[in-house]
Amino acid sequence: MKKILVTGANGQLGNELRKLSKDEKFDFIFTDVDELDIGSARACSNFFDTVKPHFVINCAAYTAVDRAESEKKLAREINVEAVKNLVASSLPHNAYLFQISTDYVFNGKSTVPYLESDRTAPQSEYGKSKLDGETEALRYSRSLVIRTSWLYSTFGNNFVKTMIKLGKERKSLDVVFDQVGTPTYAEDLAAAILRIIAKVNSGSKFVYGTFHYSNEGVCSWYDFACAIMKLYGLKCKVCPVESKDYPTAAKRPEYGVLNKAKIKSTYGIDVSHWFSSLERMIESLKQAGL
Repeated sequence: MKKILVTGANGQLGNELRKLSKDEKFDFIFTDVDELDIGSARACSNFFDTVKPHFVINCAAYTAVDRAESEKKLAREINVEAVKNLVASSLPHNAYLFQISTDYVFNGKSTVPYLESDRTAPQSEYGKSKLDGETEALRYSRSLVIRTSWLYSTFGNNFVKTMIKLGKERKSLDVVFDQVGTPTYAEDLAAAILRIIAKVNSGSKFVYGTFHYSNEGVCSWYDFACAIMKLYGLKCKVCPVESKDYPTAAKRPEYGVLNKAKIKSTYGIDVSHWFSSLERMIESLKQAGL
């Protein structure tokens, strides 16, 4: 049975992969820093030599966007140096490496959805570290970089769960309306990755390179928050504000919509609209009593 190694398995995407793995015909090895410190080249090499994975999905990442401005070294250790270690460890075993990246590698000034071939120009330390992580991954001919955006899940902390928490506590909330992108349900991204692996495993050609995946559609954070309140049944009023009225340490992209045509045509991936995926996620939360 082919082995799939998942690093950073305690995060949103890792947990969604863990959930979906029950229906897959692969041997999954889920690790987080306690089981495998991918920041250590020796630990990586030894682990790979023991496990001998066929596929590696790197879900480990430094994602504290604002803190990365002051924790540049730590962000780079996780988002760049650790990727180097995974590449070096994958190479002797011919393992396929899936590296997750972000729309933050762009400058956010576009007015049309970003193509994989568009010029990158990250505006934050987080974005710079993720772009450099892409570069390291793409030095390896069996790597596939997937850029995504606005990730959320029933697991961990994210915008959806924060809005629900605050929506229960407050009568109104201010949310920026001038940053536009596409929310991505981590369960959908996990399913897309597993579909690609299944196709490659069954003989379909592995296509190296960079791909975009988010849910379909476009919205602002304000629109997203309004949808969350509506679907959860909260009465909290969402008030639109400009980004200049909500200053952050790191600059956020004003526009982060990703074009998904390449991943759809290359690997036959179906992509759901963000609203329907949000609806499914919130229904899961309710069923879990959250």
